Amino acid sequence: MKPYVITISRQFGSMGRSIAQALSRELQIDFYDRDIVEETAKRLGMPVSVISDTEENSKSIYFRRMYPLGKGITSFKDEVFLVQKNIIRDFAAKGSCIIVGRCADYILREHPRCANVFISASKEDRITRLCAMHHIDAEAAEEMIEKADKRRSEYYNYYSYKTWDASATYYLCVDSSSLGDE
Repeated sequence: MKPYVITISRQFGSMGRSIAQALSRELQIDFYDRDIVEETAKRLGMPVSVISDTEENSKSIYFRRMYPLGKGITSFKDEVFLVQKNIIRDFAAKGSCIIVGRCADYILREHPRCANVFISASKEDRITRLCAMHHIDAEAAEEMIEKADKRRSEYYNYYSYKTWDASATYYLCVDSSSLGDE
């Protein structure tokens, strides 16, 4: 069988990462998520925390002052995106895999065997999951959801020129509230 890639985009708290990991085990193919951050840090010679903070905080001027940018790159966030783009392509070229987030569906849009999935869940279910996982109240969970989904949407829409949670963007949309994790 020829190598293929499944990309997973997901709402915060929808269990998208867990579903992707389970699918990876079931299909016996590689799973990439935080590995992309770790490899980016390695290639840029920076701590993983710097890369994580850059992904999550697009307005931070600290990183622009601390680290010089490559030629033609306008922000540190753009430099991180370009490095991650190469890493995602490298992982996809190695063999069949599942890649979570980071505009992988857009980056691999020319890949002949790439299926793009979006995982959502009702807000109520996401709040319940986050409250249980993080031992927080519903208000804190809802705030986490709003911030994380906003960051994901802004990042995706900026780098892909597509719409993050629009069903037309993906081959398959799954509601984990209705279908469950498995």
